[in-house]
Amino acid sequence: MKKQASAVWTGGLKNGQGAISTETGALRDVPYGFKSRFEEGPGTNPEELLGAAHAGCFSMALSLGLEQAGLTAERIETRAEVSLDKDGDGYTITAVHLTCRAKVPGAEAERFAQIAEATKQGCPVSKVIRAAISLDAALEE
Repeated sequence: MKKQASAVWTGGLKNGQGAISTETGALRDVPYGFKSRFEEGPGTNPEELLGAAHAGCFSMALSLGLEQAGLTAERIETRAEVSLDKDGDGYTITAVHLTCRAKVPGAEAERFAQIAEATKQGCPVSKVIRAAISLDAALEE
């Protein structure tokens, strides 16, 4: 299986502008630029999109892990905070922190934490990210 996305950039770094699109059309010519990445400005940025991909992947993979344990989640909400830090002359994504809150009837906190930790290690997006990935996962009433 292969999925595609594309980006077009015109101009220089600070005054240029770009647009990001996905094969499915979920994103179509969504603007991004220096201000949306390094300052406060309209549009998206690669780190935000990576965070969305990671949160979505983790939530789906957690659902699978719970299902394999005989549990069904009513709701899983995951937020990914992606850290982009100065590294010499450039920048590096240094960490991703996942915050997950899930409502899973019949789940015990210890078993949920084990499944969440295994999911953090095993979700396909986690595997591709080499930055430190931390996790705060909790069950909700």
